[in-house]
Amino acid sequence: MAHEKKPVVALTLGDPAGIGPEIVVATLMEKSVYQECRPFVIGSVAIIERAMKIQGCHFPIHNITHPSQARFSWGAIDVLEPQQYDCDSIVWGKVQPLAGKMSLDYVMKSIELGLAGDIDVVSTAPIHKEAIKLAGCKLPGHTEIYQVETHSDYGLTMFHVHNLRVFFVSRHMALKAACDYASKERVLACIQQIHHEFTALNIARPRIAVAALNPHGSDNGLFGHEEADNLIPAVKAAQEMGINAVGPVPADSVFHLGKLGNYDAILSLYHDQGHIACKTLDFERSVTITFGLPFMRSSVDHGTAFDIAGTGKAGTVSMLESTLVAARYWKMKHGQA
Repeated sequence: MAHEKKPVVALTLGDPAGIGPEIVVATLMEKSVYQECRPFVIGSVAIIERAMKIQGCHFPIHNITHPSQARFSWGAIDVLEPQQYDCDSIVWGKVQPLAGKMSLDYVMKSIELGLAGDIDVVSTAPIHKEAIKLAGCKLPGHTEIYQVETHSDYGLTMFHVHNLRVFFVSRHMALKAACDYASKERVLACIQQIHHEFTALNIARPRIAVAALNPHGSDNGLFGHEEADNLIPAVKAAQEMGINAVGPVPADSVFHLGKLGNYDAILSLYHDQGHIACKTLDFERSVTITFGLPFMRSSVDHGTAFDIAGTGKAGTVSMLESTLVAARYWKMKHGQA
């Protein structure tokens, strides 16, 4: 529809020593991005110019100090620079405190704009956990920074790849600890949050499947008790609240059934259970959406790739997908999908 509103999307540059700058530039070279949203970059002009050379991009840069000044027009790149840095000292592919600080400043600027209602979506290029630690950040990564700095009750991570939508009870945690972490209370809380967020996306009575932990869902307790102790009670409690939850569904089939369209969402119990399924289906198009924030946030699901930064070898599909998918979810939320 010609009159539909396009979301304003801030693309953060990520760690300037990684592949973030070049994949952001590549994304803004795609006309399709401007058809779906109104994008601009939060980053450093000198770093973007360096990345443009790698991508063979000759677009002019349009400096802005606020999104309202952006032209949002394909063929030029709108850039909001949080502050000036000594960009000449940034070396490709190295962990550097300044690079960590710059990537944090880009994120903090996006949060400031998001809380002010000046942007609708943030699409983040990868930051480096070690670099942000050297820059004084106590939080482990993007999701935690966005949740804490926006004072959100939760930051709910969802993997989106094709028609699979996968959530996680735990993420960056040792597998032994993750098995114990998937308690009835935590699984139920995740189901409730998924139901809340999907209802807000105008998905009526979303079908939510909970993955089992043990093979065959433990075969009625033949191997493992987690299903009987935690997962079945969590699903039953959710159903009693009127939530359309099912499971636990054996993990060797739940993702295939989700791919067939049987479920709107799948709750994975730990990091690799869901990641392996999504990345095997399509590694490059696996993107992360964070729900529970005052604005929508999406991200590529890969790291800074320091080993190939600055070489032009980085795959650019994931950043493009991150930006387009987040814009589409925003439209769903606003009744435009």
